[in-house]
Amino acid sequence: MKLGGTVTGAWSSPEEWKELLIKSRFAAVTCPVDSAAPRQLARDYFDAAREAGAAIAEVGVWKNVLSTEEKERVAALKYAREQLAFADEMGVPCCVNIAGCRGSRWDGAYPDNYSRDAYDLIVETVRGIIDAVRPRRAFYTLEPMPWMVPDGPDEYLKLIRDVGREQFGAHMDFVNMINSPRRSLLAVPFIDECFGKLAPWIKSTHLKDTVMETPFTAVIRETAPGRGTLDYTRVLPVIAAHLPQDAPVLLEHMGSFKEYAAAYDHVAAAAAQAGIPVR
Repeated sequence: MKLGGTVTGAWSSPEEWKELLIKSRFAAVTCPVDSAAPRQLARDYFDAAREAGAAIAEVGVWKNVLSTEEKERVAALKYAREQLAFADEMGVPCCVNIAGCRGSRWDGAYPDNYSRDAYDLIVETVRGIIDAVRPRRAFYTLEPMPWMVPDGPDEYLKLIRDVGREQFGAHMDFVNMINSPRRSLLAVPFIDECFGKLAPWIKSTHLKDTVMETPFTAVIRETAPGRGTLDYTRVLPVIAAHLPQDAPVLLEHMGSFKEYAAAYDHVAAAAAQAGIPVR
């Protein structure tokens, strides 16, 4: 598998970005530019990634396409279409967003996230984005979230069926779906269930860790690999059993090069112990 993440640090050119990428040891990265970038500059970054032996695995959207504020929703939908078209143009297989929420915070937890109207709007919105762009190489995907659809593998499968578009893929973030004590305590079987059900559609995977705090009532929080309770010597063989050998697996949500390096070292050591090749 291609172990990677997001390049951190300061850069002002593709060459400086490439130096940081090489230093990171990443074999897969999130896209450092978006659809607004001049195309030659974008191509220069993609060339820099190739020269460093890395693949650009994800183009992010990260906008609330379900916003209850019409102006925000229209702008988010426009950006989602532009990002999907950019991913398709540049040959990035995964364009990822969250489904969106029905409240003021773009990724917030609201009761209406689970309403029938919200579900129908998710289906309509995903179809509309894909149909407007008609990508051939890129897939529009939704990162699972703890408090919005899809929040589990069965919910993701239902959404894939209901959307009914060939270029709708799956994004795998199993930590975001570890949203109950049962899933936390039985994490590895749950992760195996996620990959077993969704593997044919998975275009990219996020690697994180999770901690359940035991004072009543349950609190489950995200942390970096090696700082939580997940045993990556057991998790990585699950991923390897279900995904192609060159599948991208990306560390995320770390704020510094040092934090990414520590997480990379932890996952790489677990991979070596489990006999899983990573690069």
